Amino acid sequence: MNVESQAKIRRNPTRAVKIGRVIIGAGNPVAVQSMTATHTTNVAATLEQIQQLLAAGADIIRVAVDSRKDAEALAEISQQCEANLSVDLQENYRLAEIIAPHVSKLRYNPGHLYHHEREKPWQEKVKYLADLAGEHDCAMRVGVNCGSVDPAKKEKYEPTDSISPMLESALDHCEFLDSVGFTRYCVSLKDSDPQHVIEVNRRFAEQRPEIPLHLGVTEAGMPPDGIIKTRIAFEQLIGRGIGDTIRVSLTLPNPRKYEEIEAGRQILADIAAGRVRTVVDYGLQELNIISCPSCSRVENEAFIDLAQQVKEMTAYAKDYAITIAVMGCRVNGPGETDDADLGLWCGPTHVNLKRGPESLGAYPYDEILPQLKQELDALIAHKESSA
Repeated sequence: MNVESQAKIRRNPTRAVKIGRVIIGAGNPVAVQSMTATHTTNVAATLEQIQQLLAAGADIIRVAVDSRKDAEALAEISQQCEANLSVDLQENYRLAEIIAPHVSKLRYNPGHLYHHEREKPWQEKVKYLADLAGEHDCAMRVGVNCGSVDPAKKEKYEPTDSISPMLESALDHCEFLDSVGFTRYCVSLKDSDPQHVIEVNRRFAEQRPEIPLHLGVTEAGMPPDGIIKTRIAFEQLIGRGIGDTIRVSLTLPNPRKYEEIEAGRQILADIAAGRVRTVVDYGLQELNIISCPSCSRVENEAFIDLAQQVKEMTAYAKDYAITIAVMGCRVNGPGETDDADLGLWCGPTHVNLKRGPESLGAYPYDEILPQLKQELDALIAHKESSA
């Protein structure tokens, strides 16, 4: 694709959504964002990372809030920086009461709404969030992830169909938000497979072309592989006019978190200049290691080193179509390793090993690699005997 043809790409006619001092959609420049990886309660460290991300060119910075202490810390953080802050709400959606006055955007995951006040319908919870957002001048993001899909949607489709439940969940939440008069929102539909990201976002944009989309490949992994996977999805979607804000999710040590912003800016610059790659099919015969971006939910920073060690140790299996997932926390780890051939989700002192959805036990960090190799060798032997 040359520069001239790239310049002629028409972006989807999405509506404008204001997020602090940034406006996404309606033809505005694609906004680049990242997420802090420090513990939110460590106000000084979180502020330092926010400043680092701003210096790298971040338009929006997301911070996770999992507890009242996190929420109170973020309220303090917001008073000491000028960033356009987005809060990442997980199970306890009611923490939005504390933080909505201090941020520019509320992000919630439809699949996680079920974990708190289970007796209440999701519509009541979303109405509560929409009312808070309207009252405090916040935008919202409906953040749908492959590993934490609304269970009621997942049951309706075949286990092999991960796209349809994500899509239906997003469309239902959009319809409900519209029905209560709240339209200042964007949507994200993320998967660790770039081809799934392309497909689900393409289908959503066909049905709701007016809604701004936040693009990302979740658990993309470490550089350079994680950047390549993300680039594949972004090139194909932005090349079709789809996408209004992006995040490159990489497994990085805290001091290097700014590289997510640099990678996002570089990908956008390359697309604008026509410097695009041929789309690769990740279903080919090759090893695929996915790992989540380091964030404040990581309970042991040894996870980051472990992800690198897994990559190095498994290099001998590079020609086998095997997916290994390395997840850094107990919030998303259990669900988001289910679809991998082998999965590791990391707790404070132990790493949980899985074969698909089956748990194989928990091991200390310094004992997990031999266990993983044993399972990987067995999986390779099975594939070779079945060939």
